[in-house]
Amino acid sequence: MTLFDEYEFRNLQIDQHGALAVLTVHRPNALNALDGETLSELAQVTDIVAENAEIAVLIVTGGGERAFVAGADISELAQLEGVFAGRELSLAGQDVMHAVATLPIPTIAAIHGFALGGGLELALACDVRVASPSAMLGLPEVTLGLLPGFGGTQRLPRLIGAGRALDLMLTGRQLTAQEALDMGLVNYLADNALEKAREVAEVMLKNAPIAQSLIKEAVRRGLDTTLELGLEIEADLFGMTVATEDFKEGTQAFLNKRRASFKGE
Repeated sequence: MTLFDEYEFRNLQIDQHGALAVLTVHRPNALNALDGETLSELAQVTDIVAENAEIAVLIVTGGGERAFVAGADISELAQLEGVFAGRELSLAGQDVMHAVATLPIPTIAAIHGFALGGGLELALACDVRVASPSAMLGLPEVTLGLLPGFGGTQRLPRLIGAGRALDLMLTGRQLTAQEALDMGLVNYLADNALEKAREVAEVMLKNAPIAQSLIKEAVRRGLDTTLELGLEIEADLFGMTVATEDFKEGTQAFLNKRRASFKGE
């Protein structure tokens, strides 16, 4: 019995092994495009994960061989009319990506094939990105007369710098996995992205979960403020880690030359 057995999803598959969960967007006939139903299911899953300490690391990937997530569902986009409808869809997508980005646990995107538009925005919402050599990444919304609306205009410049981000968004061009690695858009390049993501997750699972959560909070809050205020945030959160049982366990394990056994307390 796993955390997700009682739920039914049409467009998502969830494989849980202990504290590691692999979330697969599974619409292979549509290259895993993010239609409204899929976005709703992603929101539901992030709520479940956020509210349960059972999951310590989440991997996000795509079903089939051709795509991680090819983007938003163009057939749905084509039906939009007017400013209000466009704004509402953007806000809905942003809410899902924000929910992924603010999960209190590490998240890893395992990317193969196309990761375009909303697909890349989903990957950007994850903490770490692993790509296979087949991956093609980009934000081609401008070629549809749109701009990236699920967080891409904000997260991509923060990750790779404004100049590179603007080049990608204004041209709509796609990057190879190697190009994405070279500019820091992805963290790892591996023949099997999901296998490598699992390896990275196993390393993360050995570390202190409260510290990991607070590291994410420090980075997220620090990016939205000045260096001076960011350092204050860091000091406050550092103090919180010192008050945990995990800190005592980690330091004692180091001093006694043994592996630490963290409990998230």
